[in-house]
Amino acid sequence: MGRTILAVVVGVVVAWLVIVLSQLAGAAAYPPPPGLDVTDPQQLAAFIQAAPVMAMACVLGGWVLGALLGGWTAARISRRHPRIAALLVGAVVLAGVIANAMMIPHPLWMTAAGVLPLPAAWLGARLARRHPPTTPSL
Repeated sequence: MGRTILAVVVGVVVAWLVIVLSQLAGAAAYPPPPGLDVTDPQQLAAFIQAAPVMAMACVLGGWVLGALLGGWTAARISRRHPRIAALLVGAVVLAGVIANAMMIPHPLWMTAAGVLPLPAAWLGARLARRHPPTTPSL
């Protein structure tokens, strides 16, 4: 059980790193307007509503890719419960998506597509199972 818990923690860290890097890439490609105060909910909501669809797709892509790679990582580390570990990573990402959507209003299509991290994490577990880790022979 300890290895599964470790797998989930490492998978969540991997997912978080991928999501942060995708957010940074999206911000570089679609920079916010000068003077935007991201701590002001009204300014942030107006910016999100006016953001190009591709900028929002980068955010969604980060959520999905983060869950996929985090789930894959968790499934590779966990020996007894790889699918459960991966799905728990997907559930953590999904919880983050829900919290994000509750704090910052997003377009409806993006909120609806916010469930994609769960199947992405499941797919990560499936992909990890196709290439089981090799153990060195002694």
